[in-house]
Amino acid sequence: MRLPAAYVRASLSPSRAADFKACPLLYRFRTIDRLPEPASRAATRGTVVHAVLERLFDVPPEERTLSRARDLVEPVWQELLERAPELARLFPHELRPASLPAAHGQLALEFPTRREAELASSPPDSTGNVQPVSAADGRETEAEPNQTAETPGVSSSLAPPTKRDDVLDTGSFAAWLESARDLVGNYFVLEDPTRLAPAAREELVEVVVDGLRLRGYVDRLDVSADGDIRIVDYKTGSIPRETFEAKALFQMKFYALVLWRTRGVVPRQLKLVYLADRDTLTYSPHADELARFERTLHAIWTAITRAAESGEFRPSPGPLCDWCSHRAICPAFGGTPPPLPSNAADTICADPTDERPLVLAEP
Repeated sequence: MRLPAAYVRASLSPSRAADFKACPLLYRFRTIDRLPEPASRAATRGTVVHAVLERLFDVPPEERTLSRARDLVEPVWQELLERAPELARLFPHELRPASLPAAHGQLALEFPTRREAELASSPPDSTGNVQPVSAADGRETEAEPNQTAETPGVSSSLAPPTKRDDVLDTGSFAAWLESARDLVGNYFVLEDPTRLAPAAREELVEVVVDGLRLRGYVDRLDVSADGDIRIVDYKTGSIPRETFEAKALFQMKFYALVLWRTRGVVPRQLKLVYLADRDTLTYSPHADELARFERTLHAIWTAITRAAESGEFRPSPGPLCDWCSHRAICPAFGGTPPPLPSNAADTICADPTDERPLVLAEP
């Protein structure tokens, strides 16, 4: 298989780069085969919470109260349900799905999707996928099972879950909705939105470096009067253990690199806001570090193109395999992947949109 001569269309997002680093076969299933992955309560809750925190800044500072934010949760959920009525099947005993076309017979959304909500992002809270899981993944991505989400969802490949959340498994719809309100409430413990004036929210950032387009959506950008930039990303999963912090920062360094190349300024701070644990993770990058990271991304892209040429996207078994919806067709577990599409080389050059907000994705 010959790759296109020019890589002008070559695109890479933090979620897909993280996928390939974690498991080349997972990258193939999501980006080339575009296999459907079941929606999950965790991913959907992450999407709702992200949207609420974005809209909170639509109102004047003095109106950004806890009660106002909590009141946004149900309307945002209703809007999401209108756009994806099959989500009602996440609560089969309480919500009745609207009549759906045949294509919606299975509760699944095809990649590319958002992060993360984060299908971008954090480790999974639990096995929040609709059961039974057969051939799709839940990272949502923030998904936090292997998704990204959010991962996003580093939306798709972080640490194994650190705690169990029964609301995401067998809890009622009312309890699930209240858990989303609780996460929104936790935000007010970590920041005072009345004192913030974001320069951008859910901002698409992208740059082309040596023929490779790097792009993704940033939850929030803060810019000080002195021009200092802070990148903020919300996570609805648990804060990673120390050994997984580097993976959690992969996505943030990606955004920092893009902003450095487009604005000529190295962001002063990268801030991950972990709502479930009421904690934050901050980091200050340096130019030489981002330059090395840029070389890493080009190396990842080179490996992706070589895999597309050879047709070899090998699995990389690990702890997160238990949360992967593609396990049934993974050769590492005795499965057989579908034949590689003949247009694999062109597919990897397609623009990634897995981090688009409010398109099921990575808590």
